[in-house]
Amino acid sequence: MNDSQPLALYVHWPFCVSKCPYCDFNSHVREVVDQAAWRKALLADLAHEAAVLPGRRLGSIFFGGGTPSLMPPETVAAVIEAACAAWAPVEGLEVTLEANPSSVEAARFADLAAAGVNRVSLGLQALDDDALRFLGRAHGVDEGLAALATAQRHFGRVSFDLIYARPGQTVADWEAELSRALGFGTEHLSLYQLTIEPGTRFATLAAKGELTIPGEDEAADLWDVTQTLTGAAGLPLYEVSNHARPGAESRHNLSYWRYTDYAGVGPGAHGRRTGHATLRHKKPENWLSAVERHGSGLQEETTLTPAQRATEALVMGLRLAEGVDLAWIDAAYVDDAAVARLQSHGLIERTPGWLRVTASGMPVLEAILREVVRP
Repeated sequence: MNDSQPLALYVHWPFCVSKCPYCDFNSHVREVVDQAAWRKALLADLAHEAAVLPGRRLGSIFFGGGTPSLMPPETVAAVIEAACAAWAPVEGLEVTLEANPSSVEAARFADLAAAGVNRVSLGLQALDDDALRFLGRAHGVDEGLAALATAQRHFGRVSFDLIYARPGQTVADWEAELSRALGFGTEHLSLYQLTIEPGTRFATLAAKGELTIPGEDEAADLWDVTQTLTGAAGLPLYEVSNHARPGAESRHNLSYWRYTDYAGVGPGAHGRRTGHATLRHKKPENWLSAVERHGSGLQEETTLTPAQRATEALVMGLRLAEGVDLAWIDAAYVDDAAVARLQSHGLIERTPGWLRVTASGMPVLEAILREVVRP
């Protein structure tokens, strides 16, 4: 890809009220956060990226975490203002913020909207109180739905997350829960099958035999009902875990999956710009110290080889229902024999210039990637 495409900006806020047992993200619990110091550091880290990426258009801003709805609205406003001063924002700039559905955070939604946020991704995660307790969530269903209603009043675009394929969850259970979720009228849903990630509390429980998630056949049945219900509701899959009404896709996340440039600021943030990968210091205190000493939280910057760029573009692009444009990818990195074999089974489709995983192939995407993408 080239720098004619709008730039995406990712801003990481690493703090949470508590750590969820399934979460392997860069999130941390701290009793006290020096808000003034963090605002100053985020702006400095952003200024560093602006200096090395001059003259770009800005297509989206995404505040991720952690729990960025814990950010003071004035900090959010300052970052948005600085980003729009550094890069020319496109018309209809998408500004997304991830939020937990607690009443305390929902009370900030009006101020966050006034700060410039126009899209919220709400971490509901389940519509069952027992499931929320299992997932370690601090909110209940009623509180979560109240936060969703508040979000829909204040933001033009609202998405929310659900986690399914939970222990003991039947197809009927999930069908009822998802049907209820689709009735809330949001334009976008992120639907994730529960996975056991290394280093999490769930991984410890699974290793002890105290936690078992649905097997492949059960997970496949849950996947099938997910596609049927979302498709019928007009929110088809556009990425392996994301569903949206046509035109309501997350523009920011599409920049990742379509392999265009993005700048990343904040602890642990990744970036990809002009053929280089960037990585910020992960631990909040180390990142803050680096910004204070050097003017940015950058830990390392590496030049991506043609093989790395092609591999990453394939791995990311094949997550999308639209597939990946092969026009600029060296054919040497695509295993033609594997493609032909998978195509004969209806798992992948190749047309002139494009490669896409079919609806039948999406549930086994990871296995397809291992076969198709040559290292």
